Amino acid sequence: MLRAPRMATQALLAQVAVLIVVLGAGLAITVGLLRHSSESQYEQRALAVARTVAEDPVVARRVGAGSDPGGEVERIAQAVRRRTGMLFVVVTDRHGIRYAHPDPAEVGKEVSTSPTALDGRDSVSVQRGTLGVSARAKVPLRSADGAVVGEVSTGVRVGTALEAAAPLIRDQAVLSTGALLLGVGVTALLTRRLKRQTHGLEPAELTELLREQQAVLHGVGDGVIAVDPLSRITVCNEEAARLLGGPVPPGSSLPDADLPPPVQRVLAERQELRQSVAVVGSRMLVMTSQSVRRGEQDLGHVLTLRDRTELDELERERSALRALSDALRAQAHEYTNRLHTLSGMLAVGHVPDAQAYLRELAAAPLATEGRDGARLADPYLRGLLAAKTATASERGVELRLDADSNLPGRLTEPLDVVSVVGNLLDNAVRAAASGRRRPAWAELGVLAEGDTLHVAVADSGDGVRDEDVERLFQRGFTTRSAEKRPSHGIGLFLARQLVVKHGGELRLGQAGGAEHGAVFLVSMPGALERRSRTKTERQTNHGGVQ
Repeated sequence: MLRAPRMATQALLAQVAVLIVVLGAGLAITVGLLRHSSESQYEQRALAVARTVAEDPVVARRVGAGSDPGGEVERIAQAVRRRTGMLFVVVTDRHGIRYAHPDPAEVGKEVSTSPTALDGRDSVSVQRGTLGVSARAKVPLRSADGAVVGEVSTGVRVGTALEAAAPLIRDQAVLSTGALLLGVGVTALLTRRLKRQTHGLEPAELTELLREQQAVLHGVGDGVIAVDPLSRITVCNEEAARLLGGPVPPGSSLPDADLPPPVQRVLAERQELRQSVAVVGSRMLVMTSQSVRRGEQDLGHVLTLRDRTELDELERERSALRALSDALRAQAHEYTNRLHTLSGMLAVGHVPDAQAYLRELAAAPLATEGRDGARLADPYLRGLLAAKTATASERGVELRLDADSNLPGRLTEPLDVVSVVGNLLDNAVRAAASGRRRPAWAELGVLAEGDTLHVAVADSGDGVRDEDVERLFQRGFTTRSAEKRPSHGIGLFLARQLVVKHGGELRLGQAGGAEHGAVFLVSMPGALERRSRTKTERQTNHGGVQ
């Protein structure tokens, strides 16, 4: 079974065939027009010669007088034929008797066709006669008084007209051949370009590829956005449009596409990413991007987006619940130890010591956390602090709450706040435990300003090295070796992303000092519930208590 030619070959053959048909038709039309024009010119020439002979008074007088055929009329006609190159010059009377003819034997005989100019009108035509095909002209021969006494007929061989037009036809043929060769060359280049643009794929393969692309783009749950080598958007499926906040029309240039900065940067710089996390608006997205190549040819860049906002929220909620459970475990363990201590003191009769110990416990920062006057009104933050206090104690670090801390309201986004503060406290406890200062400590400061939450975390560690300050919040940066890196925690990069998502700021306040290590500062607008003023506050603002 013969294999059908490839698409590029079919396109080349089709275009060559069209060129041949068009140029062949043009050449035929040109030849026809040249022949018609040449014949028309020779008809007019034959007509002019016939009129010249008919106006000769000698010819008109002798034919009108009925003289014998031949003689002076024959001599004049042959002289005119030789000078003008006519095929024939024939003179007849009203009865069709020849007075002049190229063949002397025909003189005196009747013409083969009836005279047509006897009605006084000129005529031209192309006819076949005894001398072959010729362009003929017939004009009436008039006497001195204007009466028609005969006819003058002249003719030019049609072959002579075609021979005259032959150079023009030859030039047209050469021009058509050149145009055909040029058209074939251009068609070959276009076919080669078409083959390069389709990467050698046949129509059936392109159809199958398009079907697979549509199935992939609309069948997967990930967002897909792609650019070509000229940084123009070529693909943006529905999921990508949803995650990015709106559709991106294909063909838009990357600078004009109004994409979120993290996505814009990845596509503009052609970054190769694998499961990279970025915050886009209110969503936490996992980005994977790679270049697309076919051999050595660059086909563009593809970025896939996966929404893990809900998963991240569930993870942070699980972490918060774990922190609360750890806090309960730590408090239960701590209170059990305290009860054992009190029981031992009372058992040996050290009542004053037991009383002093109870007063010391009552003065602890978290001892009154359940009362209305507690400095931390939010249960999530209290639970986190209790859990971190216990875990810090296990590492030999004292975690304390700053004396000026005050949080009278509850958090609007407790999971985000707990994630950020928990990460900072973990870093602070780890830095204090590995630092040179003893005793080791970490301190948390919390203040409310309207609905804005301010947090400060300091430690007794060695601080942040100068060469690490600029890289501290970069994605993937850590001061720990891979084998010591824990499996949990969101890192400073994601902690800052969470703060920025709420329009806040997370920064390094101090890299270190004489009496402390690093100090991190957080400001999160809208993180606190707005509360109406208490009765005491309103009375104070009005100048007293009623």
